[in-house]
Amino acid sequence: MRLIPGTSQGKTMIAPFADVGPEEKMLKKPLLNFLILPFSLLPWWCVGILFNSQAKALPGQSTEEVGAWIKAHPTLRPATGERLLVQKSDTAAQRFTFQASVLPPGKVEFTNDRSKIRSERIAMYDAINGMTFERLQQSLRIIYGLDIYQDFNHGKILYQYPNESSINSARFEQTPVREALRGELRVGDRYVYWVEVAQPRSGKAFTGQMTVLLKTDLDKLQAELQNR
Repeated sequence: MRLIPGTSQGKTMIAPFADVGPEEKMLKKPLLNFLILPFSLLPWWCVGILFNSQAKALPGQSTEEVGAWIKAHPTLRPATGERLLVQKSDTAAQRFTFQASVLPPGKVEFTNDRSKIRSERIAMYDAINGMTFERLQQSLRIIYGLDIYQDFNHGKILYQYPNESSINSARFEQTPVREALRGELRVGDRYVYWVEVAQPRSGKAFTGQMTVLLKTDLDKLQAELQNR
């Protein structure tokens, strides 16, 4: 799959670093702006950070390990009080969320083990540039590094939606939100990846998400996606 960076029109997503000084703000801002700026415009030293970064915490690890990784991550940089959920926005037009959860994606179910992370989700909203599968893939690479991106890129597409039947059903039931959802489940050697954008019939998509999950939770999520 060819990686196509997103586009930008000058708007960047800047975290509200209320507890740091101006010098630290200037250092942290370019790293966070990876999520919005076109890849081709990144300075060479930022590209080095991007390609040399490796994921240190992923689904299957403890909440303590993942929480420490999030806290130290040069792009995520949680605000005071944030631990497993990080939210950033510059304006109402651009938002970014990263969430690590002890629950599998999809319908909420009870779990006895709340000490282990089972899924991690990147969600983005961009009313200025729009949202594409390629931008979500680039965000996966920025946050987790080349190793996880290659696991995704070389993975097998197990399920894609919508199909013609589900589109016709959504139109008959007059549910445009369900009709707009475009997504896929992909299985790599290490993890399962669920990517989805809301693409209306006319106009461009503004929202999307990329979720990394354990292979043990694949059957549950696939069944829910096929039956929704």
